[in-house]
Amino acid sequence: MKKRSLAAVSVLLGASLVFGMTGCGETEKEWNNKEDWLYKESPIPTETAVLPTEAAAAGSVAVHVHDPSVFQDPFTGTYYAFGSHFAVSSSKDLITWKQEVGDNNPKALYGTHDWRSVLKETDKYVPAGGGINSTWAPDVEYIDGTYYMYYSVTEKFGSGKSVIGRVRANDVLGPYSNEEIIVKSAGKSGEPNCIDPELFYDKDGKLWMVYGSFYGGIFIKELDETGLPVEEGFGTRIWADRGGVEGPFVFYNAAHDYYYLMTSEGDLNSDYNMRVARSKNPDGPYEDISAKNVGETRGAGNKLAGNYKFNTDGNKVALGHNSVIKKDGKYFVVMHVRNAIQGMHHLEVHQLFFNEAGWPVLSPNRYVGETAGLVSQATAAGDYEIVVHTADKSSNIINSVTHTLNADGKVLKKGTEAGTWTVKQDYYVEITLDGVTYKGVIVPSWKDYGNKKGIYSITATSDTGRPLWCNGV
Repeated sequence: MKKRSLAAVSVLLGASLVFGMTGCGETEKEWNNKEDWLYKESPIPTETAVLPTEAAAAGSVAVHVHDPSVFQDPFTGTYYAFGSHFAVSSSKDLITWKQEVGDNNPKALYGTHDWRSVLKETDKYVPAGGGINSTWAPDVEYIDGTYYMYYSVTEKFGSGKSVIGRVRANDVLGPYSNEEIIVKSAGKSGEPNCIDPELFYDKDGKLWMVYGSFYGGIFIKELDETGLPVEEGFGTRIWADRGGVEGPFVFYNAAHDYYYLMTSEGDLNSDYNMRVARSKNPDGPYEDISAKNVGETRGAGNKLAGNYKFNTDGNKVALGHNSVIKKDGKYFVVMHVRNAIQGMHHLEVHQLFFNEAGWPVLSPNRYVGETAGLVSQATAAGDYEIVVHTADKSSNIINSVTHTLNADGKVLKKGTEAGTWTVKQDYYVEITLDGVTYKGVIVPSWKDYGNKKGIYSITATSDTGRPLWCNGV
């Protein structure tokens, strides 16, 4: 989730009172920079689950933002997703989105189509000519009264010679100017690829930037209160690369008292997938569900989702390069998704939940306003389409298989016993298939295909980080 500088807290608290009176739905608690640490949350819902309705699911508009980084404007409450190639979309509720800026329109953000004339120092280091005609994966932050856009530019696709800088503006949509260089790499062996910046505040108010991609892995640098580096250098490596990790994002969950580091890896057109590890410290070490240190072990990290297809739904491919934001106590993943191998991408928002052990599990369906709630095993029993994702990156599209989850705890496949399942505390779920046990949660969601309706969904992970999704039929 996006945090604000401590210097801006008093301004934001004042703004939050205005929002509360004007109906934006945010409270003073929500706008407090320290909200996660002042207001400890319960990980289990307290109200009975309510299935979403068709009216709640209506109105969503497909927008195109590649590598989306989500930001909430502290003065309007509007959410913005900033992406590569200058694309921007906005939303008031994380459900219905509007395309604010389309691809390849730098004038909308920089006040000129000649964006390199604004980024003069960046252009000196990585000049035009390598086939790169845009910035990549920008992150917008509001720091001490100013909007800052942290951007990255690389020499060419596949090069490690790259720059992360920032520009500033008085309005969230710009125009941005006044370039400052944050970190840059010559592309030498062992150096990080200086792209994909994302900022976050830790629970003590320190500001950090995670960044990186192919070749060097993911790094973290401490920043000062103004958003500039505390020290020179690249910082600390916190995720080792095995040929494709990128798009890092860190957020903190007070209920489980962990920092979560999310990345994406693979070919962005085919086997791209999101992974996660966690740590008690913002700068690591981060470990996955198998207790592997992802800063030292290549190919580690729990997988959150892969390529899949639910029954009559279309293919969903290459989910990833996500950011995370928190709203009304809920966590949301904002990501891009493709409709086929090498297909077009669009933005999707899915809720992120946490199993009993505090590991993130992703909702199988786009968010339409639903809230996690309590549901008994007897109520949830019925037919489900089940997708068991691959544990490793794969371009294979996993098709769902229908199973019956009986109230007595048996799982049947075509009438034959295939496993077991149980609901604990009317929220946590444990399901065993083919000898593998998956632990997660059962939540209400909206099935956006076939007989569109509100359903119960299960999202879970194995003890090796293999995700399982179930959608009610």
